[in-house]
Amino acid sequence: MPRTIWSGAISFGLVTVPINVVSATEDHSIHFHQYHLEDMGRIRTRKVCEIEDREVGQAEIGKGYELTKTQVIPITDEELRDLPLPTAKAIEIEAFVPLDSVDPIRIAEGYYLQPAGQVAAKPYKLLRQALERSSKVAVAKYAWSGRERLGLLRVREDAIVLHAMRWPDEIRDPAELLPPPVELSEGEIEGALALMESMTREDLKGEEFHDSYTEAVAKIIESKREDKPLPEAPEPKEQGQVLDLMAALQESVRKAQASRGETDESADADVHDLAPPKKKTAAKKTAAKKTPAKKMEPAGAKKTPAKKSTKKAPARRPRSA
Repeated sequence: MPRTIWSGAISFGLVTVPINVVSATEDHSIHFHQYHLEDMGRIRTRKVCEIEDREVGQAEIGKGYELTKTQVIPITDEELRDLPLPTAKAIEIEAFVPLDSVDPIRIAEGYYLQPAGQVAAKPYKLLRQALERSSKVAVAKYAWSGRERLGLLRVREDAIVLHAMRWPDEIRDPAELLPPPVELSEGEIEGALALMESMTREDLKGEEFHDSYTEAVAKIIESKREDKPLPEAPEPKEQGQVLDLMAALQESVRKAQASRGETDESADADVHDLAPPKKKTAAKKTAAKKTPAKKMEPAGAKKTPAKKSTKKAPARRPRSA
């Protein structure tokens, strides 16, 4: 059972839904500690007071805001909990919007909202079904971990999920990262669409969607534990420079179709017409008369002499006396 991260209520107009916030995800990564390589002693981070030069316990540590190097304003957890904000203890729904109107870059980690007790069961179900039927998401404000946040509430199966959202001014402008202007042909765009079509699937289930990195690290740990040779690393794929974009797109389509068992002749039919027809360059041609081919005679054949012309030459007139 995941632990409760935060407790409060969803404020939906005059409707209040008491909820507990629990994490919606799990971390299955392999984590490492730091060790002294000489004797494998554990390396730990110790919290030391800079003035007294001694290690202090967690009970002696609190928060503070540094005005200057010599003046610090202490802030207690109770003061943060009792902030004069309506969102300090509630998730205040501000609006309902279509999901596709929210830029995904603003959506962060997700948490399940659990109804807190039987009294919350009916209003919780009411909000969930209203979100589901409207095909919309709720945008809300809430104060958590020392700051006010923007959140997105949506339905996942029978639960309501809260996604932390970033404020608009937290998103960087990508203009300075864009490449210089380039021109694309219609054939190249169609080629990219054909590649996308060949890679389209209905879900994200399959061997290609598992954590290969964690699996490989686990194999290294197991090999070293049993004093066995480490698994060999696969040959890296060549990442050559793409010189012919159309050829790369067509080859990618063929490979994607082959991986899905589409090895019939239709594989070529999807890509051979992607490039636009090239315009013929008008070239100056020099007119030349064709020489008729000579008729070959069989070897040893006698040549027939050419017939003399039987046409008589015109008679000469006698010279006058």
